[in-house]
Amino acid sequence: MTLILLLLLGLVAGTVGGIIGFGSSIILMPALVLIYGPRTAVPVMAVAALIANASRVAIWWREVDWRACAAYSLTAIPAAALGARTLVTIPQRLADGVLGAFFLLMIPVRRWMTRKQFRIGLVQLACAGLVVGYVTGIVVSTGPINTPFFLAYGLSKGAFIGTEALGSLGMYVSKAVTFRTLGALSNAVVVQGLIIGASLMIGAVIAKRLVLKLSPERFERLMEALLLVSGLTMMVAAFV
Repeated sequence: MTLILLLLLGLVAGTVGGIIGFGSSIILMPALVLIYGPRTAVPVMAVAALIANASRVAIWWREVDWRACAAYSLTAIPAAALGARTLVTIPQRLADGVLGAFFLLMIPVRRWMTRKQFRIGLVQLACAGLVVGYVTGIVVSTGPINTPFFLAYGLSKGAFIGTEALGSLGMYVSKAVTFRTLGALSNAVVVQGLIIGASLMIGAVIAKRLVLKLSPERFERLMEALLLVSGLTMMVAAFV
């Protein structure tokens, strides 16, 4: 019964993540921590996130901006491995609190960037990848951090989802390999992650039709809503 409920939650999380481009980890992590404990939940989610991001890449393959993804991944992938190695030395509550505040701050910042028609290039995207990659190695989900940078580069809807997913896929592979090297990714954890990842994949397939029907304005409003939920969730995790 627990597995069935977890798979249903994964389906919902995969659909939400498939529409907005992030959020699956934020929805799933409380349940994973409750069932497996925090030490096991992080690597399980890392494997599941691999499947989720791979499915988004496959769905939006033709929309991927390869230059943006290459610039971002060049720094993000090695930084994610470094972050995973320093995971045990960082107070998790402090990291959650800082990220929660950052997510909430990104809502007015993103609106300001939109009003000013702020744009960034490949060099700035690579700098963002360095920071986001390192933080991704430490915490469970940094999807909301990517949002303002990829939007400022000019991506939206399918192009945003596919490009962000491919960049994140590289980071999660790096993170999973590091976990495996450190002995935190057992065969049992891999199997659990693959099972949950399968439900996330189905949700991503369902989401494609919904994304195609969304206007760019409504798409951005949905991202802001999840940024708000993400920020508040991180703040609660930091102080409760």
